[in-house]
Amino acid sequence: MFLQINPLQYNLITLTLRMKFYIFCAALLCTGLYASAQTPDDALRNAWFTPGGSARSLGIGGAMGSLGGDISANNINPAGTGLIRTKEVVFSPGFMLNSNSANYRGTGANTSGNGFAYGSTGITLGGPTQGNTFNSFTFSFSFTQLANYNNHVHYKGTNNLSSYSEQFLEELARDHASPSAALGNYVFGSSLAYYTYLIDTTVQNGNLVYFGLPSPSTGLTQEVDEVTSGSYNEMSFTFAGGMNDKLFLGLSLNVPIVNYRRDVTITESDASGNPNNNFAYSTYNTSLRSSGVGLNFKLGLIYKVQDNFRLGLAIHSPSFIWYKDKMRASMITNTEKYLNSPDYPDGTVGASSDDFNSGQPGEVDYQMQTPFKAIASATYLFSPVADPRKQRGFITGDIEYTGYGGSKFMPYNSNATNDDGYYTTLNSATSDYLKGNLNVRIGGELKFDPLAFRAGFGYYSSPYRDAQLKANRLQLTGGLGYRNHGMFIDLAFVETMTKDVNFPYRLNDKPNTYANITNNRSTIILSIGFKI
Repeated sequence: MFLQINPLQYNLITLTLRMKFYIFCAALLCTGLYASAQTPDDALRNAWFTPGGSARSLGIGGAMGSLGGDISANNINPAGTGLIRTKEVVFSPGFMLNSNSANYRGTGANTSGNGFAYGSTGITLGGPTQGNTFNSFTFSFSFTQLANYNNHVHYKGTNNLSSYSEQFLEELARDHASPSAALGNYVFGSSLAYYTYLIDTTVQNGNLVYFGLPSPSTGLTQEVDEVTSGSYNEMSFTFAGGMNDKLFLGLSLNVPIVNYRRDVTITESDASGNPNNNFAYSTYNTSLRSSGVGLNFKLGLIYKVQDNFRLGLAIHSPSFIWYKDKMRASMITNTEKYLNSPDYPDGTVGASSDDFNSGQPGEVDYQMQTPFKAIASATYLFSPVADPRKQRGFITGDIEYTGYGGSKFMPYNSNATNDDGYYTTLNSATSDYLKGNLNVRIGGELKFDPLAFRAGFGYYSSPYRDAQLKANRLQLTGGLGYRNHGMFIDLAFVETMTKDVNFPYRLNDKPNTYANITNNRSTIILSIGFKI
């Protein structure tokens, strides 16, 4: 594939690898390392997840919007915290089993793994007041894991439509990059491809053009291995109060704390078996470390229409998260007989971003705005009485709207006008890629004092605008509860089935190919609480 840039009169057909190295080093002296690598998928990572919480909440599918009386309400509807009239402390450790099935261009692959998880852990202080307006007041502090990023995706298949090298060709052609810029300005991607001769230059009709050595027409075997880890956590400070045991209002101030790690290896090899077509294989490794801290607030109310019927409404503001990303990349390419260099007799060339950055990763600071949420809820209680030990159960449900397409990226420094164009383009792509959608949660409990039996269901619809991208999340949950003598123990089992897509790379000039991923995640959460 050939891509033309500006008509510069370069004759670089016989440029040697050592000359490329000199140009690379010289370019680094006059240009900075631009490590911005945010994508619309990063926006989705911070928004499309099922709510975490205590075992009681998870056992009923996370439908805590109008039920209340549990520390999980801090992250769903803070008004529900106002229904806790005692002082209690909760711990919620857990464990997760994870498996993936991937299909890429007709070829399947499976991976599995496991890890620790946790729900809501914290303290709640509630009780009556002497006020005329509010007859009860509750303060709660909790730390909750809302998303667990531990995952391993692997897939492999034959592609005769495109090569992953074409993304680098597009980038250089878009920027009208000179050879020195190609070697120095894109050290986490295109520069590595140019340095290792995955792509090269030639002159056609007096114009310098870039071309890639891999030939999709003869078939390319592509293999992707992606390992992610980390979690999205929220530290919550909640204030709630009840008015005549009828209307409950709540406000939570929340601090998202995010740690994310992603290691991806893409290997592309010649499927034809021809040892004389100037391409054998190329392996591209990227490593991202991302950490962030932010701020958001949640407002909510619960109204008791009757003793046995409650309505709830909650609004979640966008989270404003300040991120620091660190990125490294490396590439190895075997060009068979294309290179005529005694330094590389077998045609294999390797390069790393560390080689040209004193062994340090590229860093970028930026801000992110997550989408807002609105939750409407209803709860029906069986045999409602003041004494919770004599209650016979309930059924409850939430309908949640999340505006995924409203996610935005911004420069860390508001005066950094040099990045405005990059983030404007990124935000436009995010809005075109994602849309708002409805999620539904339903759960219930039957109680036979001191035991309770729980079950729940959740459905999270596709966040993608393109209907061809099949994605959704289905949750089936169950749980047990025990309450007696100021102690409670809850156990929840959550089976989450996710259908999603994974793009190994993206191109602008032809249809993109992707893998269909089916993820099954089994989570067990145990919550232990004490009245204090």
